[in-house]
Amino acid sequence: MTGSSSIGLHRVAEPVGVLPQAAWRLDPSPRLWPDETRVRVQRLNLDAASFRQLWTENGGDGDAVRAAVLGIVAERGKMQNPVTGSGGMLVGTVEEVGPASPLGLAAGDRVATLVSLTLTPLAISDRLARWDGRSEQVPCDGHAILFGRSIVAKLPDDLPAPLALAVLDVCGAPALTARVVRGLCGREFSGPPSVAVLGGAGKSGSLALAAARRAGAGRLVGVVPHEGEAAALKGAGLADEVVVADARDPVALANAVGEPVDATLVCVDVPGCEHGAVLATRAGGTVLFFSMATSFPAAALGAEGVAADVTMLIGNGYVPGHAELALRLVREEPGVRALFDARLGESGG
Repeated sequence: MTGSSSIGLHRVAEPVGVLPQAAWRLDPSPRLWPDETRVRVQRLNLDAASFRQLWTENGGDGDAVRAAVLGIVAERGKMQNPVTGSGGMLVGTVEEVGPASPLGLAAGDRVATLVSLTLTPLAISDRLARWDGRSEQVPCDGHAILFGRSIVAKLPDDLPAPLALAVLDVCGAPALTARVVRGLCGREFSGPPSVAVLGGAGKSGSLALAAARRAGAGRLVGVVPHEGEAAALKGAGLADEVVVADARDPVALANAVGEPVDATLVCVDVPGCEHGAVLATRAGGTVLFFSMATSFPAAALGAEGVAADVTMLIGNGYVPGHAELALRLVREEPGVRALFDARLGESGG
């Protein structure tokens, strides 16, 4: 390639001809093309599905998890878990901006990337020496490259960086939730649409519950895996009903939710939740998958197998205004903020 591409094709090292997200390896060299921006990385946020897989595969050994992440980035020039296919996002400070960059950034800006690490050229220079391998948030030093069409947000001054990073990592979920719920409100129902959120006490789940309520949802059901999360979600006051169920058990999940809902949101980081989400949703309803552990064949063939007439959507992480909405929710909804603060405190983030 003789010039740069706004979607990063010039950074694809292997195989040539695919988009950066699908590439096996990217070129993370620090020299910029005219429309690129280089960021000095200060913290990575691994997506939940990827971190869980690495943690499980390495038997909860933090040193082994750290070595695995270093190996992936060194080999691939980006952070893309080869098992889950997912990555996460990062925060850092802008080092240099190419003269043709359209992102509106300047050197010194503190930013969070709103595009996945799976398509972001990345190099780590400190061997992750400050990370114990035991949490999704990874303090580090290195650099990353943003393309002309990358999505990025300046970090807010009123929120701690780890909190802002955690919120922005899942900001697509509440925005798409609000859009879908507003659409359901315009249809012929007996009342406001009902919504169930699998993983309601988690990051994306708590934001989705708050967004659904503001968008006009009626009955809100938060599904969690154990009593500890149930107590936390009840304390947050984000759901009308909080039920404990294994989202991987379709019949148990459907029984726990009870009356089928108009929309089911899957915000959990484990595979095998597709069939339960389908069974919990009424005929003509909608299932939104926000989890990187979602299997398209399981969702599509499972719905077909039980003759379920449901619309299934995959959250792609981008909805116009998604960052602003998520940050507003964590500022204005005490229950959301409490759940995030508790989760960050537990992880040491």
